Amino acid sequence: MDCVIQAEGLVKNFTGTTALAGVDFAARRGTVLGLLGPNGSGKTTSVRVLTTLLRPDGGRARILGHDVVRDAPAVRRRIGLTGQYAAVDDALSGTDNLVLVARLLDMPRRAARARAAGLIERFGLTEAAGRLVRTYSGGMRRRLDLAVSLVGHPEVLFLDEPTTGLDPRHRGEVWDAVRALVADGVTVLLTTQYLEEADQLADDLVVLDRGRVIAAGTPATLKAEVGGQRLHVRPLYREDLPRVAGLVAETAPGAAASTDSVGELIVPGGGPGLLHRLGLRLDEAGIAIAELGLRLPSLDDVFLTLTGSATSSEIEQEVAA
Repeated sequence: MDCVIQAEGLVKNFTGTTALAGVDFAARRGTVLGLLGPNGSGKTTSVRVLTTLLRPDGGRARILGHDVVRDAPAVRRRIGLTGQYAAVDDALSGTDNLVLVARLLDMPRRAARARAAGLIERFGLTEAAGRLVRTYSGGMRRRLDLAVSLVGHPEVLFLDEPTTGLDPRHRGEVWDAVRALVADGVTVLLTTQYLEEADQLADDLVVLDRGRVIAAGTPATLKAEVGGQRLHVRPLYREDLPRVAGLVAETAPGAAASTDSVGELIVPGGGPGLLHRLGLRLDEAGIAIAELGLRLPSLDDVFLTLTGSATSSEIEQEVAA
């Protein structure tokens, strides 16, 4: 396997806190590796170590064969980083932001302008190139931030929760940009709490919790480990949920049913027979149902099963309710 990013036994301690407690993972060339985990799991600390911003207290990490401690300058020449918040200058235009970074990387003026123009076109910012960044939408700012991280032609790109706070449309714009980069051969390490984002983009996943790796594999592998089909039932009126739960308990004795934040009852292992029987019982009871069906496990199910924590999307739904 052609590993571009390698972390072996990484340890990082802060005062009274162990942020990383022996973390191991690797990313293959030209793929997206997703780091998942609840707040405080070690995702951002891992990124900061791998990008030479933090020195590990133990273990080792290499980027394209270069040690992040001993060969830090060589690592920095080969990577790009987009953090949780856009690091662009609001008082400059999109083009000027890119030219500034190019000049800081010692590009000649003409080459800097050519590189800026190419990135502006690539990220669909041509019409806004001369406008001040303070007038950009959230999605445009994030696309410009991605463009800035690519000025130096990095072979490896670190994206630390790049779509935090974006609406679904702008999030989709960033996803499209990431896919295009990977198609060009860039290796991406993505941290995210949006499980849909990981499912859309990641070739491989590593789940962190309390500074340790608790699971790793492809999205399909992790879903398979959680289990097979699940029966989902959601009453039209939330006050009917206790009655629905009672019917589920009668129809599927011993089933470990659970309720999510939007008032949907989930029964693991439910098959077509249970679906049919429960549908008849609900109809006989006169309970109006908004949704009743079988689904394969999602990454949200994987995340909750492994960490016992709600995902960002679940928390957003609960707040909205």
